[in-house]
This record gives sequence, structure tokens and C-alpha cells, in this order.
Amino acid sequence: MEASATAQFSTVPSRHFPPSSSLSIHKVPLTSSIFPRSSSSWTCAAGNSFTRQVRGAINSKSRREMRGVVRAEMFGQLTSGLETAWNKLKGEEVLTKENIVEPMRDVTRALLEADVSLPVVRRFVQVVSDQAVDTGVVPGVRPDEQLVKIVHDELVKLMGEEVSELQRLYAALGNKSERKGDSKIVEFDTTDNLTHNDSHEFKHNRLPPLVSALKASAEEDAASFHFPGHNRGQAAPSSLAHLIGSRPFLHDLPELPELDNLFAPEGPILEAQKQAAKLFGASETWFLVGGSTCGVQAAIMTTCLPGDVLILPRNCHISAISAMVLTGVVPKYIFPEYATEWDIACGITPSQVEEAIEELEMEGLKPAAVLVVSPSYHGICSDVGAITELCHKKKIPVIVDEAHGAHFGFHQELPISALAQGADIVVQSTHKVLCSLTQSSMLHQSGTLVDRERICRCLQTLQSSSPSYLLLASLDAARAQLSDNLGIVFDESIELAVETISTIKEIPGVSVINISNFPKFCAIDPLDFGVVCELVGTQSITFAFNLGTKREHASRLVSGLKCVAERHSDNDKSSANEVSRGFGIINCMQMVLSPRDAFFAPKRKVSIEDSLGKICGELICPYPPGIPVMIPGELITESALKYLLNLKGNGVAITGPSDHLLSSILVCETNSN
Repeated sequence: MEASATAQFSTVPSRHFPPSSSLSIHKVPLTSSIFPRSSSSWTCAAGNSFTRQVRGAINSKSRREMRGVVRAEMFGQLTSGLETAWNKLKGEEVLTKENIVEPMRDVTRALLEADVSLPVVRRFVQVVSDQAVDTGVVPGVRPDEQLVKIVHDELVKLMGEEVSELQRLYAALGNKSERKGDSKIVEFDTTDNLTHNDSHEFKHNRLPPLVSALKASAEEDAASFHFPGHNRGQAAPSSLAHLIGSRPFLHDLPELPELDNLFAPEGPILEAQKQAAKLFGASETWFLVGGSTCGVQAAIMTTCLPGDVLILPRNCHISAISAMVLTGVVPKYIFPEYATEWDIACGITPSQVEEAIEELEMEGLKPAAVLVVSPSYHGICSDVGAITELCHKKKIPVIVDEAHGAHFGFHQELPISALAQGADIVVQSTHKVLCSLTQSSMLHQSGTLVDRERICRCLQTLQSSSPSYLLLASLDAARAQLSDNLGIVFDESIELAVETISTIKEIPGVSVINISNFPKFCAIDPLDFGVVCELVGTQSITFAFNLGTKREHASRLVSGLKCVAERHSDNDKSSANEVSRGFGIINCMQMVLSPRDAFFAPKRKVSIEDSLGKICGELICPYPPGIPVMIPGELITESALKYLLNLKGNGVAITGPSDHLLSSILVCETNSN
């Protein structure tokens, strides 16, 4: 006789067990009849085998019910997008580069909404555009009909297994134009019997997968016996609740079974990450709750072993330095191109990367990876494509810290994304220009040069075991916001940025940085521009425009700059040249110990005056932008000290030193130090 286990529960019905004073768990049949609807429920965070089996049964049932709806919705979206494209060509006599721009945007949006990955869509649109422009005038055939034929033929090549669906789709388009003229009604017969209007409404009313799961879990009338301690806002601290309300606490939930597990996703987190990967053009995407700091650390930890050499720019983010301390990786620094007249450290060039690789080869070494920071804090982009090409010839993976470029590739005026240029690992701060919550980021992988299992292990090591589901859901929501408005979401922001730049350029004594100032670099982010005022020294000011920037904000910015310029118009400008240049000093730094060796070396505190020529024992970094001026293991120079003291005197926040007043510095104790 098989054993059974009996557990005593209250008589209140639960979402896991039937209403009973006791329950004998003994080969429980996994059918929907054992899940009665109830007005209250009992929840716990544990995901035992019974719960997993139940969840599996429910999930498989949901997938069967949804399969037909999703399939019909996909072709409904595609039909709508293509119809919009055709209508924009009505009245045209021939297809040209100019008149196919808007229709091809509609085709792009339709394909992405139909679940086709971004790189494939880009190639598809380029092929169609080239064919369309080369077609010329065809007697008796309208331009919109020409484009229909070209797109149809290429779609058949792209989605061969869906030919029958495409035939029905195009038949529907043809019948529509014959029967309904310019009517906006789209009807086509599918096995699922779903019209486009139904699917369009369904798409815009449904929530992103993780947002939906969080909403459903928060709305349960649950007696919760799990963390966090505020218990769905029941004990929320009053001062914060008065500030932000109670709803954030209601949705601040732990890793409940229905919310999935960040480190072993199989439900809404997995689906959300898959949708993000398709949108951004990655092989796989991971959500991060530790910001891009965590992502950069994981990328270095994934590609490098202790003692390996990593090629990276000296103006890298502090996260790369901490990663080298954690892993024992040895840096091979590339000193970035430096624009003296602007006091801006730019990116690195392909020739610099090639030279660094050759220098290591002469020493009998091969870099484990190359880290590129693109765009820079000022929006300057390195030629990631060329760097990736030369690295891949030598089987060297390329990591791109694209923290400030999560929006790249989603508008024709924006630079190309690092993923589209072939990078192996790309880390993006989704919260910077896109709209997720602060501290939430994404790590993308492309290709097979990097072990994805190792990425998983490194992320599990570095990320919190109690991730915030508000942060995770915000990543899912930001992805949906972008994909639902694809091709147009940045129109207003870029237009506003361009107008603002044009106005600022007219202010006497103020200059705006543009790509012509950096001839060795391929692009600059139009939403992240630097303003340099001759009247206040060598410091530039960087203004980041984003989706939330309004015209009122831009007007206030322009007014403020005009006011400052007028106030200081009669000042002696020569004093500006007396201030030492800034980030140019990092090109003179000399490494004596590796960051890890210096971090763990014995240290002593000396006065700022006595630190000159000694080995720095702590990381000293103005923030923002988070680029270290002194790194553990480097010799302390006079120019670096003057620069830090100048920043401190001007109110810039300095992070890292044990003495926040900078009257003393920790140095490494060595035989010569």
C-alpha cells in the first residue's frame, strides 16, 4: 500500500486545495476540478513538486487555448500593417526612394508585430526597398500593386512554412480592395475565425507577460505568509506610503510560483525575455536587477578566467574595474582618443584594438575578450562593427557596454546598435533613455562564441537572490512600450532635440558638440548632446533627451543657458585656460599592480601631499559619469591630484575614497612604497 501524507489546514477554501479541514495528498489527479474559485486564498513562496505539477498542468492548458488566438492575431497584425503601406502609395505613378519610406516603415512594424526578429526584418526591408526602386514604371500595374507583389514574394521566402496563410492573407487584401474600396475594415477568413479588428483590440488591451502575471498575483485576495514584511502594503511605512501610495507595495512581491524564477525561468519571465530578445535582435536576453554594473561584471566574468588579459579602454565604467578585482583579470588598457579642445575622452578605434592585440601576441598572450564602451557618456560611438570583425577573425569575443544606447537602431536618425554590428555580449541600461525603473537593465547575447550557460551561472552569482519584481516588470513594460510604437516612438524626442540644439547654437559663447568634432568616430547620439561654454572653464555639460522630455523642459533649458551666457558675457575668459584639462590625465596613468592585487594589498593612509608617486590603493571616481580617475594599482600623478581637487572644489561628487574630503589617500604598502 502506498503511503500518503496528511496536512491540517483551516476550512477556508484555497486556490491550491479544496475546502476541507484536512487534505490527504495521494496521487492527486491534476484536473481543473480541484481548483475551485474562491474569495480568499493561502499563498506561500515555496515551489514544491506538487505546486510545479499543478502549474505545469495549468500552463499547458493555457497554451492550448491560446495557440489559435495568437496565430490569428499574428496574421491580423501583418494584414493591417501591409494595408496601411499600400494606402500610402495610392495616387503615385512610380515607386521611388522617397515615396516608399513611409510604406516600408509600416511593413517593418507589421513584421515585428508578427514576431519576426529585428535583424531579419532589417534585411527583408532592405531587399524589398532595393527591388521596389529598381522596378520603374510597369504598364497597367499601379505602384501599390507592385509593392504588394514584391513583399509577397519575399515573405514567402522568409516564412516558407506559412505559405498557405500568406495566400489567404493576400487574397484578403485583394478582395478587400475590390469589395470595400478605401474602407478601413479588414476581414479575412482563417481557421480561427478572428478578424483583424478583433486581434488589433486584443493586442492593445493585453498586458506584457510579466506585467500581467504581477497584476494577477497582486489582485488575489490572499492571506500571505511570505516576505516582504510589509505584507502587500498592510504594514507599509506611512511616510513612504504617503509619498508614493500603497499600490507599489501591493505589487512588491517575492518569487511566487506564478511569478516565475529569474534564475530558472519557465513562465512569464522567460516569455518576457524572449520577446525582448526578438525586439533587440539578440540570440538570448537576460533581465538585470543590479543595473548595467551587474551586466558588465557578468560579461567579463563569463569571458575571462583569473589571470586572463582583457583589452578595454582606460575610460571604462567603474563596473569593469570592480569586475577585474572580483575575477583577477589583468587589464590591457587602451588610452582613448582625447579631444583636448573639448576636454572629452572619446571611444577607441579599430586600429587601437588591433595594435593592442598585436602587442599581446608579441608577448605570447591572447586577450580573452575586448570590452568596448559605446556610446560614451557624451554619446560618441565607436566603430563596433569594424572592431568586432577584426576580433572575430581571431576568435576573440567582443563585449559592448552600451549602457547609454538601449534605444539605438529604433529610429533612422539613431546610430546602429552593437547587436546589429555583431557584438557577442551587449549590456544596456534600459532605464536611461528607455523607460524602465532605475537599476533595471538587460544583457543580450548574440552568436555562439560565448557560452550561454556560463552567462547564466555568472548572473546567478552576481544578482540578488531576491530580485524586485517591480524592476523586472518595468523591463517587460519598457519593451512593450517600444515594440507597440515601433519606428515612431522617438519621433518627437529627436525632433525636439534637433530644434533645441539649433537654438542653443545661436547663444553667444556656447558651442554644441557634433560628430564633425570627432572625425575618427562613426556616429553620435542625437538625444545625448554636450554643451561647452567658453565662459566657465573646460568642463562640458551633457544633456540627455528622452521619451519623457517635453517642449517646456527644452524651453527652460535654453532660457537657463541664455541667462548664464548673458550674466558672464563680460568676464575675463583667459582664466578658463588656467584650469588643468580633465580626462586627458587618464592617458598618463601607469599601472604597477593589477586591480585585484592592489585591492587586497596591505595599505596605509597618507596625506594628499605625500601620496604623489605612490601606488593608489583605492578607486577614486567622479560620479557621474562613473569613469575612474585613479584605479587601485596605478601610480598617483600630480595632474591626477590637481584634477580631483579641482573637481572637489567645484562641488563634484567623488566616490570611492575612504576620506571623502580628499585630505588623505590610501596607498599600497610595497617594498618601494
